[in-house]
Amino acid sequence: MAPKIMVVDDDPDFVEITRTILLQKGYGVVTAASGDEALAKVRTDKPDLILLDIMMDTILDGVNVSQELREDPELRQIPLIMVSSITSTEHAEMFPTDEYLHVDGWLSKPVQPDDLLKAVTRFVG
Repeated sequence: MAPKIMVVDDDPDFVEITRTILLQKGYGVVTAASGDEALAKVRTDKPDLILLDIMMDTILDGVNVSQELREDPELRQIPLIMVSSITSTEHAEMFPTDEYLHVDGWLSKPVQPDDLLKAVTRFVG
């Protein structure tokens, strides 16, 4: 069975482009538009990898989701790649850069398809 990737982002264009790229490579795709929706779906859809935006409902919505995932013994083993443009915004100084952030990888927007696929392959083959 193909690995299932969860794409969590409030930008519908980014979600659709990412979904299309992943589907073309044979991955299963689940999407969520907010941190709350992602946390609800992750338990039922059991993704093999999560691509998580930082700025959604709140500036650090994705950071909060990453913390909740890491605190849950059933979910902490799911690899998590942060995907964001926060470093090029006025909110960059709010972004945690130490052990506070629990992620396995990082992609900066705009994400090039090759970079996306390399990152996904690194975690799920």
